[in-house]
Amino acid sequence: MADTRTAQQSTTPTQADVLALRRSPAHDLATALEEGSSPAVGLREVPFLTQVTLRAEPDGPGGAALEDALGTDLPRAVGEVTSGPDGLSVLWLAPDEFLAIAPDEAESGVLTTAYADRLATALGEHRGQVVDVSANRTTFELTGPAARSVLDKSVRLDLHPREFPVGRAVATQLGSTPAVVWRTGEESWRLLVRSSFATHVGSWLLDGMREYG
Repeated sequence: MADTRTAQQSTTPTQADVLALRRSPAHDLATALEEGSSPAVGLREVPFLTQVTLRAEPDGPGGAALEDALGTDLPRAVGEVTSGPDGLSVLWLAPDEFLAIAPDEAESGVLTTAYADRLATALGEHRGQVVDVSANRTTFELTGPAARSVLDKSVRLDLHPREFPVGRAVATQLGSTPAVVWRTGEESWRLLVRSSFATHVGSWLLDGMREYG
């Protein structure tokens, strides 16, 4: 008797299938972020950005090799951010430490691991380090005319445009949580925080936004 069973072909998930299953660190706050936003101040998560920590002396051979691979200069001063091709930004964290930020791999088509591997290959045997830290942080974005006022409640920095112009980024504390505060526009700020603190930081910011709701 012939076997009439139909063999099911196994399918291998594509990279797009895998990326579609990702869950952002602040996923559970998505509704609260939307409902807590207003014309005065909006809050959203910008998850899954490619983030790579770079360690090298900017004026040494390792720094030069990384600059060639990045297509832009490494920042040289506190708060400085440089821009490169394909949406790349490089933030100053310390005299020999920088954070390269590029678009989500689902958007760019370049895996975070591949991005980091390319930079590590460029660094070669030169003194320095390249580490993919994309899963280490998530990003919140505050926008609107009251965004700075919300941040003023929690950040021990002078956020006046005279001291903190568009394009500046500084590692500091948001309340009691380590964060990188990055001013990306006249009324827009990005806050890079550890993924494990996403719910805490999101809730903290929403509380600071209540008076503007």
